[in-house]
Amino acid sequence: MTAGPAVPGYRIEGHAIVSADDRIAAADGTMPATLHNAADWVRFQAELDRAVLVVVGRASHEANPNRRARPRLVVSSSATGIERRADAWWWNPAKLAVADAFAAAAPQGGIIAVPGGRRVFDLFLALGFDAFHLARAERLHIAGGIPVFSAVDHPKTAVTVLAEHGMVAGARDVLDAAAGVTLTEWRRDAAD
Repeated sequence: MTAGPAVPGYRIEGHAIVSADDRIAAADGTMPATLHNAADWVRFQAELDRAVLVVVGRASHEANPNRRARPRLVVSSSATGIERRADAWWWNPAKLAVADAFAAAAPQGGIIAVPGGRRVFDLFLALGFDAFHLARAERLHIAGGIPVFSAVDHPKTAVTVLAEHGMVAGARDVLDAAAGVTLTEWRRDAAD
């Protein structure tokens, strides 16, 4: 049996660059400059350009202005359901189903890019990613940092969490050999 999309008419794709210990940020919530990689950034921006909607948490929205004016959906408990504000669409998942939020913000359907943060990754992990693009800075460790998923804790890794949610790893690509940055695309198992 082949699984359909988590939300019919949409393809939900997560995007993260993590340290070797599966951290997306330092303990204070900021992304360390050492985690930024130019090759991954170019790839990531191209993926966001393909999307009909980019979904981020409130903190990510505030920290990363939408300079390219991409359609954006901000996940926030301050929203009353789905609201169109001057800077983006705002959505409270406790008040409105994801399918209804997508229908309001991107009625044409298509790729939904989810670059996080952790609470947003957790939300869509539960709802069902169709794909997750996991870039890894394999030589970098961020002691005490924020993990990509709440369930990540030694010995449970991002790889374990994705596999437990029916995702299957594709080939590991090297994005930047000198910096030790790789990319693995995880896809939802067609047998789910």
